[in-house]
Amino acid sequence: MDIDDLEPRKAKPAPKDLTALGVAELKDYIAGLEAEIARARAAIAAKEAQKNAAEAFFRKPS
Repeated sequence: MDIDDLEPRKAKPAPKDLTALGVAELKDYIAGLEAEIARARAAIAAKEAQKNAAEAFFRKPS
């Protein structure tokens, strides 16, 4: 069991109210979200590469 499993889960943030934003502001908001998605994908790729390297290191020779 991981120590994080023992901590209470964080509530998801409420969706942002988009009705007050103009078109330019919405485009900027989307650009920011896409940048965050790219950052998350890069973190996933780094973690997968680290996991694959560890698995290759500890793999039993055939």
